[in-house]
Amino acid sequence: MTLDERRELDQLVASWREWLAGHDALSAQDIDELEGHLLDRVDSLRAAGLHDDEAFLVAVKRLGAVDELSREYARVHSERLWKQLVLDDGLNGGGRPAASGDRDAAGAPTSFMRRANGLAVALGLGVGAGLAVKVADLVGVDPTFFLRNVAILVLPFLAAWFAWRHRPPLGALAGIAGAFALAAVVLNAYPFGPGAGTAAFATEPSMTELLAAVHAAVALWLMTGVAYAAGDWRSSDARMDFVRFSGEWAVYYLLIALVGGGLSMLAVVVFDSIGVDVLTFVGEWVIPCGAAGAVLVAAWLVEAKQRVIENIAPVLTRVFTPLFALMLLALVVAAALQWNLVDANRDLLIAFDLVLVVALALLVYSYSARDPLAPAGWFERIQFVMLAGALVVDLVVLVAMVGRIGEFGFSANKTASLGLNLILLANLARAAWLHLGFLRGRIPFLRLERWQTAYLPVYVAWAAVVVIAFPPLFGFE
Repeated sequence: MTLDERRELDQLVASWREWLAGHDALSAQDIDELEGHLLDRVDSLRAAGLHDDEAFLVAVKRLGAVDELSREYARVHSERLWKQLVLDDGLNGGGRPAASGDRDAAGAPTSFMRRANGLAVALGLGVGAGLAVKVADLVGVDPTFFLRNVAILVLPFLAAWFAWRHRPPLGALAGIAGAFALAAVVLNAYPFGPGAGTAAFATEPSMTELLAAVHAAVALWLMTGVAYAAGDWRSSDARMDFVRFSGEWAVYYLLIALVGGGLSMLAVVVFDSIGVDVLTFVGEWVIPCGAAGAVLVAAWLVEAKQRVIENIAPVLTRVFTPLFALMLLALVVAAALQWNLVDANRDLLIAFDLVLVVALALLVYSYSARDPLAPAGWFERIQFVMLAGALVVDLVVLVAMVGRIGEFGFSANKTASLGLNLILLANLARAAWLHLGFLRGRIPFLRLERWQTAYLPVYVAWAAVVVIAFPPLFGFE
């Protein structure tokens, strides 16, 4: 082997080690052991007549998928895994106390900001989100201000976290900042008035204000996905990665909220028993600041444990998909018994829409967590039943909505619901067709994934239309 060939091989191995070091279940000693196996394979392949770069690629392929290796090492070294997950700043890969000047797998000094998978940065941004919410409250804004601006106050900190972790290009960051700025201008420059009712209810939001606030939060959440995808939003794989993150984040945030709420109530009871009233402090400081900061803490938890231990959300989809399939079948029966759909209660139609959105979320997330090479099984057949039920329910809601519009005329909420149901109908119909093709062995599973991720920009576009066009079109009160 010539000197140049040796250097080229060393560069390839160094790049492989650096990439492998990103899997938290592997220590430096583990990577050294894997490198030994890799070089042995390279030598045997070179002896068989392959060039160095060819031998390296074949050896890496034969060594196994990195995710599989990570899971295997995580099972063997479970005790060390949890220390690495949270205490990475105090332990090196082998589990001994880290001395000053310790370096990472690439040989560079370990930055304080990078330790513990960026926990310091996540906590700092979480504090910033909490302070942003509290400063707005202390300024004395109107009661509906937080309804309109909660996403604008909190999600920029999440986008900053993604930008720090994934390093998107400046053009992508400028686009994200522009989306937040546009939403802030529209939501706060429009002259929204109080909702209908007596003066006692003058602080209630108008219908267009409520619709704009909800759709702005959805659109801005998806815009933060551009930062998560490092600006590569055109990639279906990158979009599906953000779908996986969103599902995991929702589970962690709910758990944090439940535990945080329980601890807050316990603190109120304990302090009240000694004659100290902390209810006001908890209600005005702990809960709003904690709710905002938990957005970043949940994001850190998802990012810190990624590819290390089994995710929670895919397990939940396995549990709830059959239950939702049964619910949708029950809704179909209930809709058949509801003869006069035009007079159907508006709250009932809204509940149907929520069920459809949750069913689609279960479908998309189960797609994202599935092995694309695995054959179809019983779970995929249950998914098809859920898809078919969702299609029928969507058609029922559309018929009822068109009937209500024909009798009572257009309004902001009926138009928003009509547009959402038309988008869901197109998505669900195509997904059902592709899913049936997959069950019959005629369509590869990857086409189902790509179809769902390709639809994310459609939801962003519709949300933007509702936010920008609906208030002046239907009135601000």
